[in-house]
Amino acid sequence: MTLIDLRGSTVLVTGGSRGIGAAIARTLHGAGAAIALHYSQGEVEAQQIAAELGGDRIHVVQANLAVPGAAPGLWRQALGWRGEINAVVNNAATMPAATITDAWELWSAAWQDTLQVNLIAMADLCREAIGHFQAQGGGEIVNLASRAAFRGDGPEFMAYAASKGGVIGLTRSLAKGFAQDGVRAYAIAPGFVRTDRIEQVMAEKGADYVTRDIPMGAPADPQDIANLVAFLIAGLAPHATGATFDINGASYFH
Repeated sequence: MTLIDLRGSTVLVTGGSRGIGAAIARTLHGAGAAIALHYSQGEVEAQQIAAELGGDRIHVVQANLAVPGAAPGLWRQALGWRGEINAVVNNAATMPAATITDAWELWSAAWQDTLQVNLIAMADLCREAIGHFQAQGGGEIVNLASRAAFRGDGPEFMAYAASKGGVIGLTRSLAKGFAQDGVRAYAIAPGFVRTDRIEQVMAEKGADYVTRDIPMGAPADPQDIANLVAFLIAGLAPHATGATFDINGASYFH
């Protein structure tokens, strides 16, 4: 018997067109789930994933979560596909740089955009999901945070670290507030993950820039995160609701 069996489940994955989100979508689909694959700008990549996976268990949805109020529309798109959603993976994120010496306009825009995408849109989707999950007897939420939520980040990425700290508080509140409704909420806090963006950083700044504080000597593979998401969504550890899972090669423990 396969340990991870998601047949019959419909999962909304945000930011699913590349990187961690794409690995999550492929893994959940491989375990039998139907995937509502969200993208913001990466339409070509999202459609390529849909074509690759094929069949009637993949559906592409678009929304720009940087726009306030976009999340409920995304939820309606995803829900309208099959009339039911069993789990949400909030992976979409942005990471604009801004330091205290930058122009006010750049600083303010970076904070507004980061909090809107990484935290407010996530909370909006969770709000929609909770109401639906209450009506159907439960569901799972997995929110992607970051090691930066606990150890902070560089001065140019304070907004990112702050937004991911908010994700932890949001997730724990959801877990406590709606456990009696059968809702389970988990956070995953990766360190460096071998995505295209991190590959580019390593090429530009040298591999040591990324690996020097990782005892395992390399960034995590996106599959590490995807495997854990599948495990949690399968309901195999429901009493872990509210927990944060570190995936960072032993570089940090909160």
